Amino acid sequence: MSLDIDQIALHQLVKRDENQLELVLRDTLLPATRAVEEMAEELHRVYSAKSKAYGLFNEDSELADALRNCRKGEDDFLAFSRAATGRLRDELGKYPFAEGGVVLFLHYRYLAVEYLLIAVLNSQSSMRVNEQLDISSTHYLDINHADIVARIDLTEWETNPESTRYLTFLRGRVGRKVADFFMDFLGASVGLDTKAQNRGLLQAVDDYCAESDLDKNERQNYRQQVYTYCNDQLQAGEEIALHDLSSELPPLGEKTFQAFTQEQGYELEETFPADRSTLRQLTKFAGSGGGLTLNFDAMLLGERIFWDPTTDTLTIKGTPPNLRDQLQRRTSGK
Repeated sequence: MSLDIDQIALHQLVKRDENQLELVLRDTLLPATRAVEEMAEELHRVYSAKSKAYGLFNEDSELADALRNCRKGEDDFLAFSRAATGRLRDELGKYPFAEGGVVLFLHYRYLAVEYLLIAVLNSQSSMRVNEQLDISSTHYLDINHADIVARIDLTEWETNPESTRYLTFLRGRVGRKVADFFMDFLGASVGLDTKAQNRGLLQAVDDYCAESDLDKNERQNYRQQVYTYCNDQLQAGEEIALHDLSSELPPLGEKTFQAFTQEQGYELEETFPADRSTLRQLTKFAGSGGGLTLNFDAMLLGERIFWDPTTDTLTIKGTPPNLRDQLQRRTSGK
């Protein structure tokens, strides 16, 4: 992995009681030892693999102003990180779920792109066996489950300040409150809506097929081609490129898929990240609620699975063998 650490700062927020988060600040930057490099590489890998929301700085963002000063050399990285940790403590302290943690500021380069990653990492306890085969406790940073993380694409921010996607963040397992507190700390607003872009793509595909009067199998085959391209991009860590997608799809009638989307005003970006859960709708139907979870291939609708919209009833012909076995056992009283 060609990840080059430029600067890395580490501080801590310690919860002393229910109403107080104490700052523990380092006086020096963290030296880039092999252990530090491995931690940075792991954090980059884990973060890159997660689904992220996009944002951009507000005009009055204190963090953005401080970062600009740091980039201009008016302030050093350590001072920037110490002041930012203080602002983070102030924001986090407003919420009852505040637990503190290790605050990390990682300035690095990857594939010619410069990033600043900010994360709050929790420590976990585990057990280890030493060389004398004695068992002792140990603490480690729980990077795999980190959910309070944001990353600024410094290259994009400085070369294209009108962008709506140079800042990314995780929404967090606690829900919207985590996203709200972190966006307040960053002084940022939600930018590119990835799910909306993917939903727009799906709607455009359905409308394009409908305009061409394709039958059911032809429509589903077309959706499958779109899914294959998008999923390949997702697996490769690349974005969906509307021009490339259109080039791989056979034109339906006189217009290419890209020309159709432009004429109909779907407002799709030229490139945008793939959203796994949205793209699944190209090939599957899925839903859950009220104790019921269903997931089936789209091709089965109208063949083995039938929906009556009047009564909102699904009829399934031919149940999976393992489900059928459970049903037989339960209904026979065994």
